[in-house]
Amino acid sequence: MILSATNAVTTTTDASTKANAASDPSAAQDRFLKLLVAQLNNQDPMNPLDNAQMTSQIAQINTVTGIQQLNQTMQSMASQFNSLQVMQGTALVGRSVLTEGSSLAVADKTGKGGFELGSAATNVKIEVTTAGGQVVDTIDLGAKAAGRHAFDWDASKYTGSTDALQFRVTAVNGSTKLDSTPLSLSKVTAAGAEDGQLVLSLSNGKTINYSQIKALV
Repeated sequence: MILSATNAVTTTTDASTKANAASDPSAAQDRFLKLLVAQLNNQDPMNPLDNAQMTSQIAQINTVTGIQQLNQTMQSMASQFNSLQVMQGTALVGRSVLTEGSSLAVADKTGKGGFELGSAATNVKIEVTTAGGQVVDTIDLGAKAAGRHAFDWDASKYTGSTDALQFRVTAVNGSTKLDSTPLSLSKVTAAGAEDGQLVLSLSNGKTINYSQIKALV
C-alpha cells in the first residue's frame, strides 16, 4: 500500500537524518532534503503529509545541524585557546617559580626555599634534612608576620649531595604551634597543554598546572 511505503520512507528519513547529522551537518541536511522529497512523492494523495509534521521535521534537522556547527566552532576555539596558552607559557621557561613543596633548591652553594604563614609567628625555624629525614642544619628566622616569606641557607659547609635535600618549617606563636605551608623553588623547563589547561614542567621533575604557581621569582 502507498500508505505503508510512506511510513517506511518516514522511518528511513528519521534514522538516516540522525545518523548523518552526527558526522557532517551538510551531508545530513542534503540527505534530509532528498528523503523529504521522496516522502512527498510517495505520500498517500488521500492522506497528504501534514504541514505541521513537515515543519517539525525541518525544524529538527535545522536544530541538529545548528548544534553540530556550534560544537565544531567551540572545538576550533578551544584548540586555538590551547595554542595561545602554550605560547604564553613558553615565556615562563627559564623563570623560577614557587609552588607547594618541601624540596630545597641549591645552586652556587646557597639553598633557597619559602613558606606561608596563616598568622603571625613569634618564632620560625627551618630544618634542612636529607631525603631520609636526617637534620643537616637549622635556621632560626625569629618572628615573622603572616604571609609569604623566603629564606636562604648557606650550603658551603655541607659535604653531602644536595640533589635530594628537603626542609621543614616549624612556626609558633608563644607556645602555640602554627600551620605553615612550605614552598619549593624551581625553574620552568617546558610548557604544554593538557585537558585544556596550561601545564608546566619543572626542573625538580614535577609537572604542575599554571594555577599551582604561588609566585614568580
